[in-house]
Amino acid sequence: MIDTIFALASAKGKSGVAVVRISGSLARDCVEKLASTCPEPRQMGLRKLYDSVGDVLDKALVLFFAQNASFTGEDVAELHLHGSPATVKAVLKTLSDMSGLRIAEPGEFTRRALENGQLDLAQVEGLSDLVKAETEAQRRQALRIFDGALGVASTAWRGDLVHAAALLEATIDFADEDVPVDVTPEVLDLIGRVQKDLAREIKGSTAAERIRDGFEVAIVGAPNSGKSTLLNALAGREAAITSEIAGTTRDVIEVRMDLRGLPVTILDTAGLRKTDDHVEGLGIQLAEKRAAQADLRVFLDDDPSALSVEIQSGDILRRPKGDLSGGDSKESISGKTGYGVDLLIEEIADSLENRASGAGVAIKERHRVALISATQAIEIAREEVILGPDRAEFAAEELRVAIRALASLIGDVDVEQILDDIFANFCLGK
Repeated sequence: MIDTIFALASAKGKSGVAVVRISGSLARDCVEKLASTCPEPRQMGLRKLYDSVGDVLDKALVLFFAQNASFTGEDVAELHLHGSPATVKAVLKTLSDMSGLRIAEPGEFTRRALENGQLDLAQVEGLSDLVKAETEAQRRQALRIFDGALGVASTAWRGDLVHAAALLEATIDFADEDVPVDVTPEVLDLIGRVQKDLAREIKGSTAAERIRDGFEVAIVGAPNSGKSTLLNALAGREAAITSEIAGTTRDVIEVRMDLRGLPVTILDTAGLRKTDDHVEGLGIQLAEKRAAQADLRVFLDDDPSALSVEIQSGDILRRPKGDLSGGDSKESISGKTGYGVDLLIEEIADSLENRASGAGVAIKERHRVALISATQAIEIAREEVILGPDRAEFAAEELRVAIRALASLIGDVDVEQILDDIFANFCLGK
């Protein structure tokens, strides 16, 4: 028998309500031992909870979910307690003393949901991201994956490839039966459709990953160009030390921001110049590296082309210290007075929002690798199909490789699908 597990499902510490979750075959028995009676499935009931000697633990709301109709796919009970640490401790102690129960390991409820087919692997990843989401864009993306968007897409792609492989397998194994004489056009159409979708997802995976992990924007310029002052203005606090002394910033200073729901880290980098100071030189090297890797760069310099960091498409150029130059245009900015700062924020947000708009449902490097592997196998299959019927076996094998790669997205590999499709579509009945 699989252990029945329990754990505090809400945050630790004082709260208005604390939720204790129980999952396993003994979940209903636990509730009946604690509360004498268990509410009907999916109906909340108010119950007094008692310990093993009959003393009242708490007056709580109790929920029960029957097997296959719960998060884990097992019998699940939830105890909605008054959220004092003492109450939670007493209830957990009572549960731990019950035979057949144990405290859950980290992530074990979700693992059981995966093992019992309530969630696929991508949904598990989406749930993890949903719990960690800090911005609106992260929340929406994680919720989309948790709702099964990647699983739906993967199932559709695999369905087309399974059908294409079935057509090829039918021409090989059942050449004398009632099957299409030339399946090449249909196979190529199915393959081409999947290729187009995968190419779009691969392209959008970078943006999706950035939404998940955050965009980076580097402020770049010469020493004393106002980079740290601008960072402080953007952050709304003294995040970086400012000084008239050149070379004050030696390391990369990071400030996390939320821009229109997008997670953004602003980088204040060392001033770019030639120097004999070894420590400052190391800071400049790091600045150049981080700036080159950033998603967007804001150049504070009258002549940014003279700096050692290359200007890339979409980068933002500003004339620094607009308070001293009497700047009166959108090309000037002053972190000291705030002139042009709001406009800069809008421009950064517009740029990153445009990049995020192309995000797909593949949000992790694992997803991107699987999509690329599938794409490569599909391309080989397409080339084999074009070579003629004699290469059908090789084409079918490459499609099976692609199917397995796509199945890995959601942790589901079923090699029997092709056979099922053959018999269902061609009524071979052999």
